[in-house]
Amino acid sequence: MLRKTSPRAALIAATLLASVAMPAVADEASGTLNVAFTKELENIDSYFNSSREGVVMQRAVWDGLIYRNPETNEYVGNLATSWEWIDDTTLEFKLREGVTFHNGEPFNADDVVFTVNFVAKEENGVKTQRNVNWMESAEKVDDYTVRIKLKKKFPAAIEFLSGPVSMYPNEYYAEVGASGMGLKPVGTGPYRVTEVVPGQHFKLEANSAYHDSPKGQPEIANIDIRTIPDVNTQMAELFSGSLDLIWQVPADQAAKLGQMGQFTVANESTMRVGYLQMDSAGRSGDNPFTNKLVRQAVNHAINRQELVDALLQGSSKVVYTPCFPSQFGCVQDVTEYEFNPEKAKELLAEAGYPDGFETAFYAYRDRQYAEAISSYLNNVGIKTDFKMLQYSALRELNMDGKVPLSFQTWGSYSINDASAMVSQFFKHGSLDSTRDDEVRDWLDVADSSTNPDERIEYYSKALEKITDEAFWAPMFTYNTNYVFTDQVAYTPTPDEVLRFVDMTWN
Repeated sequence: MLRKTSPRAALIAATLLASVAMPAVADEASGTLNVAFTKELENIDSYFNSSREGVVMQRAVWDGLIYRNPETNEYVGNLATSWEWIDDTTLEFKLREGVTFHNGEPFNADDVVFTVNFVAKEENGVKTQRNVNWMESAEKVDDYTVRIKLKKKFPAAIEFLSGPVSMYPNEYYAEVGASGMGLKPVGTGPYRVTEVVPGQHFKLEANSAYHDSPKGQPEIANIDIRTIPDVNTQMAELFSGSLDLIWQVPADQAAKLGQMGQFTVANESTMRVGYLQMDSAGRSGDNPFTNKLVRQAVNHAINRQELVDALLQGSSKVVYTPCFPSQFGCVQDVTEYEFNPEKAKELLAEAGYPDGFETAFYAYRDRQYAEAISSYLNNVGIKTDFKMLQYSALRELNMDGKVPLSFQTWGSYSINDASAMVSQFFKHGSLDSTRDDEVRDWLDVADSSTNPDERIEYYSKALEKITDEAFWAPMFTYNTNYVFTDQVAYTPTPDEVLRFVDMTWN
């Protein structure tokens, strides 16, 4: 059985809490909020990273044409003031006038046309193609009117335009490219970037000329973000006063901090799903996961509820679908696999592995979760060679088809549509380890139909086959623990976006 707190984690946390003095007052006097990221951000250019930290920075530094209110889910104009469908594959936008980029470059239709035409071309290398490959091109009508052409019908277009599709300055980006944007980012957002030490340190300052955006105006003058991979080090710095806010804190440690009465601990659900991806297509070579019985055995080997109860806690839930339940089209009437290790062993024997087998097993985050999953697999005879990598390294291995088994997560860029997850991984893209033509064809219909009932029908077909064939082992939804000093006021939203513009000093 899993324990809610490992002895090592409990000892470290208890030592920290017992030995460190009262925390210093947050750095309100200087107007600087000190924040920690756990994972390294490979590139601050939001089109060339796919990490959650990148999403956080994207929403702070850049704007999209549309904004979705995270509380009401209402779509309102941001860099656009209005929009309308000209036909089934053409959107026309009226743009906000008087907006300037952080470098003084005025925002207009040329920036939209440049951004869309650049990111829509696969050869330009946007990391998450699913976010942009539904767009064909953009054309200028006048300085403040632009039309975006879609490759085909795509009813989720407004949702994507309210999330990961940011507008970049055409003149600056043409000059510096992705590498330059990664080192000296320029957007129109509520915060401008003043310093970048790649992967380690980022400094932001409030954009005093920020336009009348539905995001609101920034109230904290400066944000100082450091990459600190070890959560215990983050906790120690929180106590010493050199950090004001940490997030993605494990449940047991967040609970201990909450008991101290010196910090605010907020738990909020997220759209992130944890899952095991298996190479059923054999991209990594001849491997046991090409056998359906083996994949079913893996699904039966995992005690999902115990993982949720013992490790994730909070608002996390068990899932059997490869998407987040609130996403449009993420039907829940699918094949479910109960925890049954004996059944798993029987299936392995039937598949020709009565003594089990060995496999490489990769993960990039939540070592404790990955190690617990590894122990479940080992218990039924699947002996894992566990490899913990940086996210970017694992993603590249996945894209090259070299990963037989991995524990991964996906937050869908907080897009509330099943296409942002199911279609990302099951439509023969570089991260698709399944390569099932029938599933791809069903998803093509679901992604492009303008009839909601038809969309649900075809997402249902795809999800039923994905789960029946046990292509993945979806396990649980995530929640996030935010811990900050009492000098900071912040209410997290359920989309897992850390919004600096919503933070204030008490």
